[in-house]
Amino acid sequence: MTDDTQTTIGRPAMREAALFGSCPRCGARTLFDGWIKFADKCPSCGLAYSRFNVGDGPAAFLTLGVGTIIVVLALWLQLSVEPPWWVHAILWVPLTVIGVIAGLRITKAWLLVTEYQRRAEEHRHDGSDLS
Repeated sequence: MTDDTQTTIGRPAMREAALFGSCPRCGARTLFDGWIKFADKCPSCGLAYSRFNVGDGPAAFLTLGVGTIIVVLALWLQLSVEPPWWVHAILWVPLTVIGVIAGLRITKAWLLVTEYQRRAEEHRHDGSDLS
């Protein structure tokens, strides 16, 4: 059965795939090989994740977004309670790291699933000369 004739039975919803790191083809939770590193391929169905190009866009926008939220919260805390400096260090450094890593997993998975559903892949040049 080719990819064109496969039904969507067994495929996870976009939300499930992004939250749990599920393979967009079979639904197995095999998308990541670490905290934010994609696995080479799905051991269940053999889908090669390396053929998709998520890039660094999610990291840049996510860092800016999380950073904005953290700065606003830190300013609010400072202006309303005026805690010592070490309270800021204990609160905001771990929250920033957790926010970026958790958000990056979800965003990267969402983009890969979107590319899979729209059949977008990296261009592969076969080396033949057209002239």
